[in-house]
Amino acid sequence: MRYAQLVVGPAGSGKSTYCSTMVQQGEIENKTIHVVNLDPAAEYFEYNPLIDIRELIHVDDAMEDDEMQFGPNGGLIFCMEYLTENLEWLKKELGDDDDDFILFDCPGQIELYTHMDVIKKIAEFLKKENFMLCSVFLIDSQFIIDGAKFLSGVMAALSVMINLELPHVNILSKIDLVSKSTRKQLESFLEPDPHILLSSVNTGSRWSKKYTKLSKALGNIIENFSLVKFYPLDIKDEESVADIFLTINNIIQYGEDADTKAKDVDLFENREDSFG
Repeated sequence: MRYAQLVVGPAGSGKSTYCSTMVQQGEIENKTIHVVNLDPAAEYFEYNPLIDIRELIHVDDAMEDDEMQFGPNGGLIFCMEYLTENLEWLKKELGDDDDDFILFDCPGQIELYTHMDVIKKIAEFLKKENFMLCSVFLIDSQFIIDGAKFLSGVMAALSVMINLELPHVNILSKIDLVSKSTRKQLESFLEPDPHILLSSVNTGSRWSKKYTKLSKALGNIIENFSLVKFYPLDIKDEESVADIFLTINNIIQYGEDADTKAKDVDLFENREDSFG
């Protein structure tokens, strides 16, 4: 069995930093974690990628093509679609080692996760390659410190969960960069109550009055699905990092296969001893 996380989220949400942090946590716990860069527009990251999509195609290749003439967004989508058409390249690069634990650092283009099927195709390919897989959706906590913005973040998270159809973890990133007062405010958002969100959105302004019905409809969607929960991540807090690491490992059952093998070996040795 192999294990993987699809690390997704908007641009600037801290996906590459998250991957680097999890690699370091793996080293602390004597577990080897690799990272695959799936961002064809990446310029810098704090880890050494096991595989880099830029060796297959770079966003500049699409943007500089005289016939296609893509801009940055169109070029990035083209690169990701090109990858889905060349998954044999990814299969060859990944190899077939058991017990692999790989983080796939994805691009920061939100439509890839909310309604396009590109990442979903990659997820289906990985499951066929014997990966126990989950998606990890990051949102920058600095930009969702009020009800309206957080409501938008919850809807984005819910869209990703429904579109990818994978075991899923939502993470509020960059907690270390917000003030203590903001941290307390964010505590009420970790398991979002639509009624609390709506009360903070309905300020009595002309805008909120005009869109009251829409806000209530969005609140009902959140309440009816009852799927969205956020985990805070402070990369400077060892306990916070360890909690996230453990939570995701439990979801993908990482380590359980090794425990089973160890128990089987012990049982076999005990049987040998009993028979002399």
